[in-house]
Amino acid sequence: MSDEGIIQFTFGLDEPELEDEQRLKFAKKLLRELRNLDEVERAERTEDLTPEAGSKPGFATLIGSITALVHVKDIKAFLGFLGDRLQDKPIKGSIKVGDNKIEFEVKSRQELAEFEKTALNLIAAMSG
Repeated sequence: MSDEGIIQFTFGLDEPELEDEQRLKFAKKLLRELRNLDEVERAERTEDLTPEAGSKPGFATLIGSITALVHVKDIKAFLGFLGDRLQDKPIKGSIKVGDNKIEFEVKSRQELAEFEKTALNLIAAMSG
């Protein structure tokens, strides 16, 4: 797989009242769907880059968070898919293009659509 033209999306539900078990269940279901989506190169549970001291390697995942690798040409379809699946649930995450990273937080499908325009402009600026 070439990293050229690949965007890394890391995201999860931003609902503080959800229990870890509920977040994990939601993320597992969404992860299965993402892995079957043509627009997604790869999707995995998100690794915790700052695990607690003494935690076992491979077990340091962020509960309810997913990282998906998406081709630039498929961003619109990918964000549309997220909008359909997450409806008006709050989402918090980041987009990484090369060494550049932007964070985002949306609370509705409308905000996600607005974010799509911003993300495409930022990705274009960061890529070239």
